[in-house]
Amino acid sequence: MKRCICGKMGFVITLIVFSLCLISPISGAQAADNIIKIGVIGPMKFIAGEQPWKGAQMAAEAINAAGGVKVKGVPHKIELVQADDNCLASVADASNAMERLITVNKVNFVTGGFRTEAVTAQQEIAANYKTIFMGNGGGLTPSLAERVATNYDRYKYYFMGWIPSDIFGVIMLTGAEGPLRAIQSQLGIKQPKVALLLDKAAWTEPILKKAEEVFPKMGAEIVGVWRPGFSASSVVAEMSAIKTAGAHLIFAVNAGPAGNPTSVSWGELKVPAAIAGCNLEAMMPRHWESTKGLCEYSETTTIWARAKITEKTIPFFDAYLKRYGEDPNYFAGVGHDNIYIFKEAIENAGTIESDAVVAALEKTNYIGTTGRIEYTPRGSRLPHTVIWGPKHVPYLCSQWRNGKIMAVWPDGNEVGPALQAIGAPSGWKGVKYEGTVKYELPPWMVEYWKSKK
Repeated sequence: MKRCICGKMGFVITLIVFSLCLISPISGAQAADNIIKIGVIGPMKFIAGEQPWKGAQMAAEAINAAGGVKVKGVPHKIELVQADDNCLASVADASNAMERLITVNKVNFVTGGFRTEAVTAQQEIAANYKTIFMGNGGGLTPSLAERVATNYDRYKYYFMGWIPSDIFGVIMLTGAEGPLRAIQSQLGIKQPKVALLLDKAAWTEPILKKAEEVFPKMGAEIVGVWRPGFSASSVVAEMSAIKTAGAHLIFAVNAGPAGNPTSVSWGELKVPAAIAGCNLEAMMPRHWESTKGLCEYSETTTIWARAKITEKTIPFFDAYLKRYGEDPNYFAGVGHDNIYIFKEAIENAGTIESDAVVAALEKTNYIGTTGRIEYTPRGSRLPHTVIWGPKHVPYLCSQWRNGKIMAVWPDGNEVGPALQAIGAPSGWKGVKYEGTVKYELPPWMVEYWKSKK
């Protein structure tokens, strides 16, 4: 009788343990059939999802064709799983998409994410399941990295894959220095007037603060701040007001659909001001067609253009263009590099177990299409973010010229002291990549201001 009870008890304990294994979030499960599943999540109807997916596809195909990922010598194939998270319309949809990737599709890792509010929710879900989630150029609010700093054990599975928006703001402002210098030297305007035109969105708040701080220190006067909605279909009113204010430079930051009407309104009104900052739509070749060429001479910060940042940049750029019939955006480059970074980390860890791969990712030193990629370390203010600088990922500024996106920065000049004071690294003197051209002010702007003398 006693033996029977013990047997029943043993059966019950075994059943409980088995049940817990089924319902508990388990990280780093062994890859079934020697396949490593990587989820690619984002708004797939928009470039922020479409291009990372295409870049990741190219990387996965190349890795698989070359023998796959070697886990302790055993070859594994990469299988990508696409998840359209509809994040621009719904945070709930974005959360559900992440949950499905992990619990239904059983992915081992995830890359992607775009809208900050959605990425914040997705970061929570990834942490719940101890699944590594690597961003690819969206979701840049510093709070995402601050979580890693303040609660490392929970959020260590998140790597931004790019840089926080407060630092990205410094990069944008660095890109605006060239147009400011041109206005001062070519037009003889000692104190240019600057209009700030930024999406009304959480991620732009740190950038606005940086802009309000640094432009006066760069010798400029801020004449106003305009905040169109993230999905604004028209910015004619804002551009008209900026024109009336007599701005010489428009510092515009558009990550959403407002990027196209920004260029259109600027071009149609022939606003006599240069435009710089960051326009996600202006990074895309189709922006020329979408704006009917009205984006000519607009400048935007980007990760790259067709310039020789590394030996891999131009070959990937050309291969992407040949395959998809369009130039790759920086999202495609980051999405491509992330798959290779996962491969390198898995092989160095010798496992797909999450904690071991996190430790390997923290030692990343990978030469990709976007530069030399290393992450800020544990213990830093914003851990697991990409390091920016002339010896790492440089980031570029490009300008629309005759229907082409041309790199105009780095231009071989050192960044000014005001920018260095807010976090821009030094060491840019002499840095100018093959394929870079000289920045040009819009001709109608030059004509307008010279006529005023």
